[in-house]
This record gives sequence, structure tokens and C-alpha cells, in this order.
Amino acid sequence: MQKLKFVTKEQRDSGSSCCGPEQGAGAASSRDAARSILSCPTTNRNAPRWTTGTVPTPSGAVPQISTVWTRSDYWGMLKSRSGGYRMRYTVAPGLYAVGAPDRDSDVLVTANYKLSFDIVRRALTGFNAWVLVLDTKSINVWCAAGKGTFSTDELAKRMTEARLDAVVSHRRVIVPQLGAVGVNAAEIVKRTGFRVSFGPVEARDIPEYIRAGYKKTKAMSAMKFTMLDRLVLTPMEINPAMKKFPWVAAGILLIFGLQPSGLLFKEAWSNGLPFQLLGLLSVLTGALVTPVLLPFIPFRSFAVKGWITGVLSVFIATRYLGLSGVQDPILLAVAYLLFPALSSYIALQFTGSTTFTGMSGVKKELKIGIPLYIGAASVSLILMVVFKLREWSVI
Repeated sequence: MQKLKFVTKEQRDSGSSCCGPEQGAGAASSRDAARSILSCPTTNRNAPRWTTGTVPTPSGAVPQISTVWTRSDYWGMLKSRSGGYRMRYTVAPGLYAVGAPDRDSDVLVTANYKLSFDIVRRALTGFNAWVLVLDTKSINVWCAAGKGTFSTDELAKRMTEARLDAVVSHRRVIVPQLGAVGVNAAEIVKRTGFRVSFGPVEARDIPEYIRAGYKKTKAMSAMKFTMLDRLVLTPMEINPAMKKFPWVAAGILLIFGLQPSGLLFKEAWSNGLPFQLLGLLSVLTGALVTPVLLPFIPFRSFAVKGWITGVLSVFIATRYLGLSGVQDPILLAVAYLLFPALSSYIALQFTGSTTFTGMSGVKKELKIGIPLYIGAASVSLILMVVFKLREWSVI
């Protein structure tokens, strides 16, 4: 049984010079050579700070990576958790080395979403290991497995390109448990000769898992997804929703400001302000409150959970927060139709951040929810037209 080995000073000093000559049975391909140059901090000032040199292998020089996060890694984590930068936060797919691995060292598979990659390399502090990165289009392991980019084909392709059979003497790769839905272990054995071991859910449990002889405890197999875990993910939901909110706000101002004499800013602002506040409240309810309180809100459906919190938020706002401009029966009906639907739609987006619902569940919710959302928006618009016509007739 092969084990991860602790890094010694001698191992760290030998065979890992950044630009030293390659050793081993085979020469590096032009792609490996180019990548080793790019990853060499002494020859390329633009090389990633998380690379420390190269490790020679029979299939060519493999970039050696640090297990210590720099300030840029922490900053990248914050940016990737708060916006669209996530889709550009990547590392090149291929084989990497942690410490000074040899032919007996373990091979761990991860996604090319850099935050996933960073979490894995940090978990391997003090060890020698190989890290095989799949091209998941900057998507984490769980979501990529569901979308089909963390897949049997991609894993087999990267193993073949890296000439993994020449790099290691054993025939085993460790795949994250959350990637199991995308990887057919039997097919990998058939196509590459390597067995797939599905490791723990959390990268931090990898060392203990390997020391225990590749055996997982129940705790290692459980996805806890605590309140803090959910809270950390909410900026990714709030930010896109807030980017679209100006269009909602503009629509509200237009409707309330429209008068027979033209578009009046004073009326738009004074009459539309309560609806602006309800709109902001629905964003926070769907993107923040619902995810944080997810296990405590009744029903399994994310759409229903978001609708429940949306209705409660409208009730509290109109009853206790003094939004007197929404007391008209027609406006109140619009508020209870439109804003819970908006909260529900935003909450439904959070399914992509959790392991609570599979792809089939998401598709089912969308199939049912989208027509209801469109219906709620349409009825709300009709009611607003009725309200404006009644208002103008009074004038």
C-alpha cells in the first residue's frame, strides 16, 4: 500500500531546482518543457507565486507547487467568492508536484478552479504527492461533476497526457468523493489500468484518510454544510442579483412616475420608494436569509423556501416597518405576488452552491417555478396598470 511521504530537507533540496537539467527515462515533451519554463520563478517574473520549481519525471519536468498561501491567494479567494471573477480563476490542467514526490507517491485529482486547487495543495502541507488537475472550466468539483466537466473522459484524458503510468509505479488515483457522480471507476480501470479510490469530502481529511490505509470514517464521508459554510457562499448570490437590481429599480420609478402630464420625478421617488425597499429586501431574503436558514425553513424545495421567506419579509415590512405606501389593496396584492416570487427565484439559484439537490431536482424546480414566476410578474403588471388607470381617473 503506497503512502504519502513526509518531505525531508534532503528531498526538498534535491531534484527540485527550478531550472536544473531533467532526469529520468524519458525526455520532456515540448508542452512540458514550455510549462516548466513558465513555472520557473527564476526565469519568468510572471510565473505564479505558488510555483517553486520543477520535479523531473520520466515524462518530463512537472511544476512544483507550494502548499503555503500568499496574500494574492487569499485575495483571489475573496474575489472568486464575490463575483464573476470565479469563472476566470483557474490553473492550467495537468500534473503538478507537491514536495518531492517519487514513483510511490499518491496521485490526487482535483478541478482547475483555483480555489479548489489551493485548498487541496494547502491540505498537503508536509507531504510529497502528485496533483492531477482536470479542465473543469473553472468550476468546483461538485458542480463540475454534475455538469459533466469533471468526468470519466476528462480524467482518462489527463492521465494519458501526463503519462501517469510512467510517473508512478502504482495504479491508483484518489478522486474527491463529491466528484463520484461524474466518474465511472470501472471505465477508468478499463481505459487506463488505474483504480479509482474515492477520497473524503473535505480536502483537510486527505492526510488522515491515506494514513488510515485509504479508509474513510463516517465523518469523512459526511457533507456538513454548516451555517458558516452557507454564509460564505452568499456574496456569490447577492452580487449578481444586485447588479440586475438597477433595472428593477428603474422599472419601479418609471411606473410610479408616469402621469398624464408626463414622467414626474417627485412622484416616482416618493410613491416608488416603498417598492424599491421591498425589492432590496427580496434580494437579501432570497440571497442571504434563505441560504443561512436553509435547514430550518420548511419543505425541501429551494423555490418554496425562498417564497416562504419572501412572504414573511413582505408581511413584516408592510405591517411593522411603516411602509404606508403599500397599504392600498392593489399595491398590497402586487407586493405579495411580485416580491416573494423574486425572493423565490433568487433562492433557487443557490442550488448550484449546495449538495442538497441533484441536477434532476434543480430541473424539476425550474420546470415548475419559471412559469409561476412569469405568471406572478404578469399579474403584477396588470394590477399596476389597473392601479394607474384608477389613479389617473381620480386626478
